[in-house]
This record gives sequence, C-alpha cells and structure tokens, in this order.
Amino acid sequence: MTSSLIRKIKPTLVEYINRVRLFSPNARLYLISAVSTGISMGVFRLLFNFYVLSLGFDEALLGRLITTSQSTALILALPMGYLVDRWGRKNALVTRTLLFGISIGTMATWPSLGMFYAMNALFGIVSSISAVAMAPFLMENSGEEERTYLFSISSGMQMGSVFIGNWVGGYLPTWLGNLQNISPTSSDAYGYALLTIAFIASLGLIPLLLLKSIQKKQTGPGSGFAPIAYATKHPKLLGKLLFPLLLISIGAGLFMPFMNIFFRTVHNQSDQVIGTLFAWGSLAMGIGLFLAPVIADRLGKIQLVIISQGLSIPFMALLGFSPIFSLSTGAYFVRLALMNMSNPIYQTFVMEKVDQAAQTTAASLVSLVWSFGRAFSPTISGRLQVEYGFDPPFMIAITLYTIAVFLYWFFFIHSKKPKPFP
Repeated sequence: MTSSLIRKIKPTLVEYINRVRLFSPNARLYLISAVSTGISMGVFRLLFNFYVLSLGFDEALLGRLITTSQSTALILALPMGYLVDRWGRKNALVTRTLLFGISIGTMATWPSLGMFYAMNALFGIVSSISAVAMAPFLMENSGEEERTYLFSISSGMQMGSVFIGNWVGGYLPTWLGNLQNISPTSSDAYGYALLTIAFIASLGLIPLLLLKSIQKKQTGPGSGFAPIAYATKHPKLLGKLLFPLLLISIGAGLFMPFMNIFFRTVHNQSDQVIGTLFAWGSLAMGIGLFLAPVIADRLGKIQLVIISQGLSIPFMALLGFSPIFSLSTGAYFVRLALMNMSNPIYQTFVMEKVDQAAQTTAASLVSLVWSFGRAFSPTISGRLQVEYGFDPPFMIAITLYTIAVFLYWFFFIHSKKPKPFP
C-alpha cells in the first residue's frame, strides 16, 4: 500500500519540482526577501496589539489604528498604481521594505497616540505599495507554466516565515525582559521586541537591491487615470470579480486583526501560548498555500476558491463560539489553511484576465476593494467588542463570507463563463 501511494505521489512531486526549477533569478531573490518580511510581520502582528494595550489604551483605539492604516491604503490604491508604474517594481518593493522597518522602529522608539496614528498611516502606504507591486512583479517574472506555483509558493514561504515570527514573538518579550530585568508584559519589553524585528525587516532590502529591473516605466499621458478608465470600460466583469472580495475584506476586518486579543480575553491564554498558536496557524496556512497550485491544476482556479472558502465557514463558527479552547484552536488552524490557500490562486485568476500593460491597474483595483472593506470594519469591531464581546463580529463575518462564496459560485459557475478582459 505504501509503495502504491508513493508511485501515485511521485509524478506529482516531480512535476512540482520541475515547475519550481523554472523560477527566474528575480523570483528567487524576491522569495528570499519574503522570508525576512514574513518573520518581521509574524512578530509584529502578534505583539503590536499587546504593546498598545500595555501602554493603557483599549481595543477601541486598536480598531481606529487599523482603520487608519487601511484607510490610507484605500486612498492611495489608485494613485499608487500610477506611481509604481513610474518607479518600476524593484524601486517600489525596496521602498516598501524600507518604510516597513521605519514604521515599526518609530512606534517602538517614540510610543504616543500621535505617533501611532502617523506610523499606522505609513504602514498603510507600505500595504498599498505591496498590494499594487507584488502581483505584477510576479507576473512579469514568471511564465505560464510556473506562474500559479510562484504565486502560491511566494505566499507559502511568507506564511512559513510568519510561523517562525509568531513562535519567536511569543517568547521574545520574555527573553528581552529577562536581559533588562523588566516584566515580559511591560511596554518596554514589547518595545524592545519591536525594535528587534524592525532590524530583521531591514535585512529584506539586501536581495531586493540585487533585482534586475525588466519593466520600462510608463510615462505616457493620462496613465494616472488608467484604473478609473479601465473600471468604467469593464464595470460588469470587474463588479463580479471585486464585489465578493469586498464582502470578504469587511468580514476579515471584523475579527482577524483581533485574534490575539480573542485568545487572551475569551480563553485566558498567555503570550507564549498565543505566539505558539499563531505560529502553528501560519504553518497551516503555509501548507495550504504550497498545496494550492496542485489542487488548482486539477479542479480549476475558481473552483478551488469556492470549495476552500466554503468549507472554511463552519470552522469559523466553531472558532468563534466554541467554549472549549482545544476545539477553538483546531478550528482556527483548519479555517486559516482553507481560507487562505485560495488567495494567491484568485490573485492569479484576476491577473491572467488582463493584458500585461493593465496588470498594475487590476492590482490597484483589487487593493482598493480590499482596503475599502478593512478600512471601516476594525473600528466597528472594536466598539462591538467593548460593548458586547466577540459574538457580534463573528456572526456578521460568517454571514458576509457565506454571501461572498455564493456570489463566486453564481457569477463564475452557475452563470455562463465571463469573457476575458480584452
């Protein structure tokens, strides 16, 4: 039985390796940078909320800070597409990584209400650049054979790095607190931890500086209005592609930025336990992302999106409403793997529908919709948590996810297939 299973798996594994070997030098350098970024992001997402709360602020402020970041990304989504085309992908990615390290380091060094707002706005700029530049960069540095694999492995490697960051982040304040003879849950311990990962984030600049620019800057007249012109020319198809994504982004903003607070307040867990939990969650996401291209090859891209996101909904309900910690954490892992394995596949699905010259435009519109949803829901969620706890955010999110999955099915499976973008 074992030998039979190996014979069945071997051709798939060989095919997977062959696709990876097709990755260009630029793609490989980007993947190395993604490791540094992922580790830094893993620590930051785990500790920043605790850092703000340790300074005496509440969850309502956390919601407003997330809204500040997402609103900035929303406002800049369209103009950033124009700027990235003028800068080139390499310069955009270098700028993103530099600003990411600066934003974290500044908040750790000068913690204040005004600085938190300012640096979260800067973080919004980082998110906007990343959202607009990454997908077109991967498109122009990949061929049709390996493209789906590059998108998924890029996300998978970043999630694997987030696994390391989450695990280290759970212990980093304790290690640094012991060195300084301070409490591991004090604002100083969290601040030192954030300074450490600001340095790690800056290491991601090294492989990015070695990238070879292959795209000519677009300086033609009227290119700054390309996203608006493109949207007005293809409103129906863009609406089908983007509206379900908007619902997902609103739902995600209601609970995902607060998962560390959820496990601390609802299940009374420590930083170390939550860090380990986030680490294994990131690993689960990474495994799902690495498996996604193989499954997409067999099922189809949009079919994978519908099936994986639809299956994640019951586990979201178990995560939010189970009183048993072990059940909640198990649901957390499964939900992360299922929901997130479809993200790079859908991103590839959208990118393949546009000409190369319009890929930044499409990425700008996706970034606009994603940021629009997440710009407001964290503030709403923060207020709901203060007044009613986590039940309302989870109930609203489950409803929105269910509608979004139905719309993906209705637009792309039930109805006739949409025509490709011209």
